[in-house]
Amino acid sequence: MSNTPTGGAPLAATPLTRAVLEIDEYASGLGWNQPARLFALVDTERLRTEEPMLFAQLGLEGDGGESAGALTPVEQDEVPTDTPLDEFLATIAWPDAVAGCALTVERLMLPPTAEASIPEGLDEAGLTAWVARHPERQEVRMTVGVLRDGSRESAIRLREKDSPTEVLTGKDLVPGLAEALTATFAE
Repeated sequence: MSNTPTGGAPLAATPLTRAVLEIDEYASGLGWNQPARLFALVDTERLRTEEPMLFAQLGLEGDGGESAGALTPVEQDEVPTDTPLDEFLATIAWPDAVAGCALTVERLMLPPTAEASIPEGLDEAGLTAWVARHPERQEVRMTVGVLRDGSRESAIRLREKDSPTEVLTGKDLVPGLAEALTATFAE
């Protein structure tokens, strides 16, 4: 496992999965009730050769050659809280050096069984308030990463089961957010 600024993610099948789990672990270390966080995903080897000072600053110097194919998450400036997330993401354009991006965000979710009881005619604010009061609501942290080639990965952590062994991963767990992140690479 490579030495990373967050102490390393669990072993995972792909570099994107490892990066998403690394970001999830980092966000977990910050605790709950955190703002959304945006990350550029850069090829670790490219970072080593093109930005050696940043590479060293991120604590990657002792990598020992394990970074082949790896992605390094680099946290970006704060995500504005006064702009809807989809509108903010629509303003982003990444330089060529960025292989992908990831976002971690906390939300309230309901089980599918609760969908039938949603009152009709609620606007977005009303729906948000209704979900916040629902007895079956779950606080979740979603971390979604995408690459320029369309690859995607997600990790979801429930607040009530806040443990590295309880993180659910999959490509299509948060498809809307993955699509919005993929759109940041559209020309």
